[in-house]
Amino acid sequence: MKILVAVDQSEESQEALRCTCHLLEHFEAKVDALYVQPDVVEMVADSSYAPFATKADVEQAVAAEAEKVLDTILESCEICMGGKIPCTPQIAVGDPTEEILNFAEKGRYELIVLGAHGRSSLRGFLLGTVHSKILHHALQPVLILRNFRPIQKILVAYRGSQCDQGALQFIAPLFAKQKPEITIMHVQETELGESEEFAQACVLTGEDTLREWGYTPIKKVAKGDFVDEILKAVAVQRYDLLVLGAYGHQRPKYLKIISDEALNLVRLTTRPVLVYRDYGSKMISPA
Repeated sequence: MKILVAVDQSEESQEALRCTCHLLEHFEAKVDALYVQPDVVEMVADSSYAPFATKADVEQAVAAEAEKVLDTILESCEICMGGKIPCTPQIAVGDPTEEILNFAEKGRYELIVLGAHGRSSLRGFLLGTVHSKILHHALQPVLILRNFRPIQKILVAYRGSQCDQGALQFIAPLFAKQKPEITIMHVQETELGESEEFAQACVLTGEDTLREWGYTPIKKVAKGDFVDEILKAVAVQRYDLLVLGAYGHQRPKYLKIISDEALNLVRLTTRPVLVYRDYGSKMISPA
């Protein structure tokens, strides 16, 4: 598996790189750590950035920061390689969002990892602009890492789509050796016409998928608002990782964006979240 970890000068991103290697220590993978260096030409053209600095001053500052970040990346990569995970620093120049997405697409990476703040005094401010854009436009699964700890309990928010099935099939081999406790949770959305029979069928389908990989998942069905019920479960049961598909019942037909529910869950929880994306997914019609 090829994994792209976006890094910068923040401790959150460096921690994400180290945690990614820890997460994959029992899995055959290759990690690339990408640092996107600011475009000096654009920075100089922006009069709000160091208005009295010359182009040479800006170039020197950018180069110094890049060198500092690269040194930190190399230290983190040494930790990865100590765990037998190949890790290579990469540098691009330009807008962080665009470069991360372009790099991931051209390199055919199978997972993008982003570090994020684990706490905020303001509800909903746990996610940055770059994170939101990448979640919307990435072609592959995105893992948001924060408050990382060993993955022993996983909650899969399962709504019955092929995208959700893809999420199960993605994590099953990833954790095959650790065999963490996995809970498959379906929120019965009665306002959308879901029956109890459909809800039970969903979790049974998910259970069958994981049993093929040797897991014995816990099944859980709740009623109410999808986002609220998932957040409650994460808070009460203290799961180490939340997994969900990028699309809900109203998956857009043409625009490649994630559902509002998925984005809100990523924004409002303080736990790591894996958002799985599969453009070929179709929602099973509620019974």
